[in-house]
Amino acid sequence: MTIEATQETSKILLVDDEENITRAISRLLMEEEDLDVLTASSGDDGLELLRRHPDVALILSDQRMPGMSGAEFLELSRGIAPEAVRMVLTGYADISLVIDAINKGGAARYITKPWDDGMLVQTIRDGVKQFRLILENQRLSALVQKQNEELKEWNSNLKQKVMEHTVTIRKQNEDLAEKNRQIGESFKGIISAFSRLVELCGRSSRSHSRNVATMAIGIAKDLGLSEKEQEMIQTAALLHDIGEIGIPAAILEMKMSAMSPEEERVYLQHAVRGQTAIDAVEGLREVGVLIRHHHEHFDGSGFPEGIAGEAIPLGARIIAIADFIDREMANQSGEIALNMTLSKVLNQQGLQLDPTLVKHAKRYARYQYFAPTGKQRDDVEREYQVSELTSGLQLTRNFQSGTGLLLLAKGTILDWHKIDAIKRYYQIDPPQGGIFAITARQDGD
Repeated sequence: MTIEATQETSKILLVDDEENITRAISRLLMEEEDLDVLTASSGDDGLELLRRHPDVALILSDQRMPGMSGAEFLELSRGIAPEAVRMVLTGYADISLVIDAINKGGAARYITKPWDDGMLVQTIRDGVKQFRLILENQRLSALVQKQNEELKEWNSNLKQKVMEHTVTIRKQNEDLAEKNRQIGESFKGIISAFSRLVELCGRSSRSHSRNVATMAIGIAKDLGLSEKEQEMIQTAALLHDIGEIGIPAAILEMKMSAMSPEEERVYLQHAVRGQTAIDAVEGLREVGVLIRHHHEHFDGSGFPEGIAGEAIPLGARIIAIADFIDREMANQSGEIALNMTLSKVLNQQGLQLDPTLVKHAKRYARYQYFAPTGKQRDDVEREYQVSELTSGLQLTRNFQSGTGLLLLAKGTILDWHKIDAIKRYYQIDPPQGGIFAITARQDGD
């Protein structure tokens, strides 16, 4: 008999001339949902049932039966259901007959009367498991044989097929890599677009989120954080004020000391609201934690939870110091303004700000807000038309849409993707005038 796959329900054949025996064993097996029990009162009836059900998994036969003994029945059953596991049921005095059943009928086990119910059920289940393993081995052997035949066929033109598959896989990998790149760029573009909307809705300057992100990523690099951590901090910095959307502008323009209790309550919710707003996006949940805690103070006096020191996530501490510096530098420029801001940073180290981040923040603040004369660009700023843009130019002014949305921040170095985006912006929301830029200096210039 050829059996290709293991059945979900296995059939059990009980053969005994005493009906109370087959009935008792059938009751024991009623709770076994994957077993289908067949019964016969004699060897002849059992053989007839086997002819109709040659896929029986296990045969349990009494040894002492009128007409045909259990050993004789089991021996004849081998020709009909050779894969079935065979067992014999016998009394203590019938050991010699058990040996006969094993030798002639191929019985794998014998069970004595009276039996232990639990042991009997487990023995039958073990036998069924053995049968299923036999079927699985047959299936796997047939599969191996089929695969061997296919392998022989492949060997005749293996090189050609391997080359074809290699080309296909390479093309699929290239397509997948390009799709992943596009998805990544789209995701970054969406985050950038959200940050611009936040800047339009809130009290921040039009480049606040970008400024905070630029400094935060610089500090993260200084600390040797992984690319994944840097990307998470950059995203959180771009979206750190997203919870301010929906808060009345009048409240956002106030200092906390001037707010009424109700106004302060509304304002203090924005960090938690920011986390809640992006929590539905699984890939932004870790970012949401940083947004929630970017107003915590190193000494524990911040909000929303008042945690302190290293209990505040490192990314949130980095964003906090970058946010502090950019708010102090809002609408200011020059070395004097920067020095005053850095003095405030020093005063707040250990209080509002993490003292271990101060030296990193100072270095990036000088680079970002004030370049000493010796580090100024040699190139002269000029106004470019869209058709004149080339890869490598560096923006010297913020590039905004006609309706005032920040599209690219000052300092951005253009590549062909950004130039294509600028062309689209001129079609969607045309800016006034051209693009102000210089030729970016290469490292070592």
